[in-house]
Parts: sequence; structure tokens; C-alpha cells
Amino acid sequence: MLEFRNVTGVKSIKKRFILKDISFKLEKGYIMGLAGKNGAGKTTLIDYIMDSKSKYSGEILVDGENIRKNYPDILNYLGLVSENNIFFEKFTAQQNAELLGTLYKDWNQEVFEINMEKMGVSRGLAIKRMSRGEYMKFQMAFAMAHKSKLYLIDEATSKMDPVFRKEFYNIMHEVIEDESASIILVTHLEEELEYQADYIAILEKGEMISFESVI
Repeated sequence: MLEFRNVTGVKSIKKRFILKDISFKLEKGYIMGLAGKNGAGKTTLIDYIMDSKSKYSGEILVDGENIRKNYPDILNYLGLVSENNIFFEKFTAQQNAELLGTLYKDWNQEVFEINMEKMGVSRGLAIKRMSRGEYMKFQMAFAMAHKSKLYLIDEATSKMDPVFRKEFYNIMHEVIEDESASIILVTHLEEELEYQADYIAILEKGEMISFESVI
């Protein structure tokens, strides 16, 4: 599903490495936990997948295809769930879905609405009025509605209360079971990865110092 082949990124200022010679492979149906301190390169790794114009050497492949060569099609199958606001915050969940969903070739409005109801989040709620947990659930429902194959969950569970976190993890595992997708779960809560992930990768100063199976 996802493969990094010797991926190295360099900042233009002082030519400092952001990521250095990163290689790993994540098969369909598995969750990879990605941990490390602030500045270790976790979000940069996600950015490289989401942005085909990122500057790096090496290759990133999704379903065997280089993302730089077939990015528009690959983007259809990437589902980003982030603590950052990537939607129109003054619009409701429903308005965002109706406006942005059309950008995806496999968008299914009915699936979005069913999952929003299942997750207990109102479609009439504006993004800026959502709690952190509601916003993360909304993003999952949005990603599921365009049949994402690879979910990139970037620090979504940080600052969540234990109840919301448990609910979110349950949704995450349902996605894996029902859709045969893959997930990268970025978090600083390393102690939880042992219970939520199949593989755990640790980044330190841009290098992947560990990649282990916990299955």
C-alpha cells in the first residue's frame, strides 16, 4: 500500500536534513504508529505523502505508483485526519462535504451522512463550533466517504479526553476491518501505540531509528 524508498529531504536553510534515508513498507490492512519528539520529522513525513511538490530525493509509492507521477489519482485515496484546520471553518460539516466532496471521483454523500450520524456528530454544526473530538470524527467520516485506502492520522488523539480517544480508536479499527485500508497513526502518546498499532516506527532527528512489529 505505502512504501518509502530512501527518502531524504533537505531544508533550504543551512541544508539541514528533515528526513534522512527513510525506507519502510506498510501493507494493506495494517496500522503503523509513528512516534518521536517534536521536530523529529513525523509531520514532515505526512507532508511528503500529501504534497507531491515537496522537495526530497528517493521515492514514495502508494499502491505501487510513484506519487509524483500519478498524484491526482492517488490523492483520491488519501484520507488526512489532522489537528490543523483543513476545511472551511465557517461552513457546516454538510456544506463542506457538498462543496469539497465533489473533488473526489469516488465521493459518496450518503456514506458521509450515515457515518456522521453513526459517530454522533451533527452535519449542521459549523467546523469552528466543533469540539476537537467532533472535528476528528468529521474528518474520518469525510475520508471514508471518498473511499480512502490510506489514512494519515496526524496527532488527532492528542488533547482528547479518554472517552473520545477510545471512541476514535474504535472507529479507526473498524475502518481497517471494513475497508481493507492502511493507517499511519502519528502520536506522541507512545504508550498507547502498543495497543493500537501493528507496527511502531520511531523517528529521531529525521532518522527512523526503529521499526518493529507488535502483532
